[in-house]
Amino acid sequence: MSLSPHDSSYSWVRLGVTLLIAMVANVGMWAIIVIMPAVEAEFGVGRAAASMPYTLTMIGFAVGNFVVGRAVDVWGVTRVLIACALAIAAGYGLAMLSGSILALSLAQLLIGLGTSVGFGPLIADISHWFLKRRGIAVAIAASGNYLSGAIWPILLAGILEDQGWRAAYAVLAISTLVVVIPLALMLRRQVPDTAHELAEASSTANAASVGLSPRTLAWLLGLAGVGCCVAMSMPQVHIVSYCVDLGYGPAVGAEMLALMLLGGVGSRLVSGVLADRLGGVRTLLLGSVLQCIALLLYLPSDALVSLYVVSLIFGLSQGGIVPSYAIIVREYMPAREAGARVGFVMMATIMGMALGGWMSGWIYDVTGSYQMAFWNGIAWNGLNIAIMIWLLFRARPQHVLRPV
Repeated sequence: MSLSPHDSSYSWVRLGVTLLIAMVANVGMWAIIVIMPAVEAEFGVGRAAASMPYTLTMIGFAVGNFVVGRAVDVWGVTRVLIACALAIAAGYGLAMLSGSILALSLAQLLIGLGTSVGFGPLIADISHWFLKRRGIAVAIAASGNYLSGAIWPILLAGILEDQGWRAAYAVLAISTLVVVIPLALMLRRQVPDTAHELAEASSTANAASVGLSPRTLAWLLGLAGVGCCVAMSMPQVHIVSYCVDLGYGPAVGAEMLALMLLGGVGSRLVSGVLADRLGGVRTLLLGSVLQCIALLLYLPSDALVSLYVVSLIFGLSQGGIVPSYAIIVREYMPAREAGARVGFVMMATIMGMALGGWMSGWIYDVTGSYQMAFWNGIAWNGLNIAIMIWLLFRARPQHVLRPV
């Protein structure tokens, strides 16, 4: 009988706890999207300025994925989770007190920094506990990000309508403290050295086959991540505002965002299964091509039914892209550097989301339409596809070593 910690019953329990934490810790990056029309109206600013709190959120989220990821490598996930939960709650509190776009943006920067613990660092942590089923495990953990965006806006809809966005932020602050801190204490068990050694052997063999140093591969993946996520951000960040412009209202936009994110959950799960069979590079390339097709479908779509359909298609197309980066990192880079390496690549993807969110708002302000913003996303998506095709021709993944 194997004594390996990989794919054990404890691994699956830990995955369940990780998913619950992610569903609460990630809300901050989605809440700002839902309240964007209210913020624009309250402070009397343009679309680009109203996008700045989201952009600062994503910058904090991006930097946090790298910094917090490194902290998890050093201090363990439990201590870091508790510290980040406190930072998130503090950020919500400061946002509630904000009286300007600048003050709200700075508060969202703190929220983004703390929220980052629910994505890359948690993904890196759970990846240590799986080998044979690492792809699906990473996909499930990453789905917590989308589930938070799909579920919480619906739960908070009544509060947003009756009491405003500041009351909704108060609920989120309390929920973060009450849920994340107790669950974090359940993740205190450390990864045995034997697990690192087994994973290290597999990644070393794969790294030799691709002929790139870990640093070079990380930078290449980072550039690809910026490209795919500039494209991804256009519908995700601006779908609510887009629906308001078309006369459908913010509630319809929030429903489309939720539908998009639920589709993304399904996409992530399917991509996780595919990654266990095809590897991270092929899975990522497939998702990138499908995302490009979905963006093209948005161009002629402005009717209500067609927007619902295309939003679902978009979610089903792109959900598995970002988790695939984490799988590639674990396939080709040292296990003991997982937090920092995964965090760096996640940081690049999130910077792409931040850049794309602002860029789309700026293009809208200049052109008065989102059409050119969609084309901008399609062009950036092409960069990601090109890099993945190039990497696919270089990469010859070895057979993954299994525990005995």
